[in-house]
Amino acid sequence: MHIITGSLKGRIIKRPKHIRPIQDKVRKALFDILGNIKDFSFLDLYAGSGAVGLEALSQGAGRAVFVEKDKTCIKAIKDNLEAFGFTGKRESQTARCQVIGSDVAVALKGLDKKGEKFEVIFLDPPYYRDIAKKTLKIISRYDILTRSGSIICQHFKKDILPEVTDNLRLVRQSEYGDTILSFYRREL
Repeated sequence: MHIITGSLKGRIIKRPKHIRPIQDKVRKALFDILGNIKDFSFLDLYAGSGAVGLEALSQGAGRAVFVEKDKTCIKAIKDNLEAFGFTGKRESQTARCQVIGSDVAVALKGLDKKGEKFEVIFLDPPYYRDIAKKTLKIISRYDILTRSGSIICQHFKKDILPEVTDNLRLVRQSEYGDTILSFYRREL
């Protein structure tokens, strides 16, 4: 797996063997749909190897926060950030990235408490467990999405997500084989 576009194009992403990585075509489609994300704040939930957040940084996102509880995945994310120059002596680079080793619900509560806001929240939870629906409900409880921000959920095509979850409304779905990207926005 590698970075598809941007300043890191072609760089290899280290990933643990036990995770289901996002397909390159799905990742490319996601960023084609999002368009210009320069200076955006990007939240990558169930981050795995961090491929989506790394792609966001490569395309100019101002900040990426990775949330993952698996220790092997956390190590892979940190290794990738270091290999791509996002850690080290320059505070400006380190400040652009944060890895939260925690359960997603706990991390979301903490981010809300700190007053964090994101233009893009991406989630790619394990399939077949209704985790996507539960996570959308949890996100809707907190004020962490900017007014014009988007929540994108990658899920299996047989996992049917709701049109409305509390204050979130489904605005678009794009299908790629067995994978669907569902885009939500906050109702105003």
